[in-house]
Amino acid sequence: MRLVLAGVMALAAGMAQAQDWVALTGPQITEALTARRVIYDTGPAQEFTADGLTTYESRGTVSAGAWQVEGDRYCSQWPPRDAWDCYDLARSADGLDLRFTGDAGDVTEGRYADLE
Repeated sequence: MRLVLAGVMALAAGMAQAQDWVALTGPQITEALTARRVIYDTGPAQEFTADGLTTYESRGTVSAGAWQVEGDRYCSQWPPRDAWDCYDLARSADGLDLRFTGDAGDVTEGRYADLE
């Protein structure tokens, strides 16, 4: 009985957490990222410009790439690769955090920071 109750409580907690995120549509993704800086929970930072360029800084190394919205997904391309990788994007209910979810279910979360 305790095991069943623990399972029900874990499921309820997971559902509550899932309700804290709101999936974004294409126009909302553009609005959420344009001229914004995001600090990821693992430490790196990424900036998104209105002209589709993006920079990613991690441990003092900066790489430049491109970003765009395809349908209701955020997509990025990082040289030397020509391929675009796309992600579903959700914003936290309080509007401060973003969650990027890849095709394989990989999740990266970040928080808005002011552009300098």
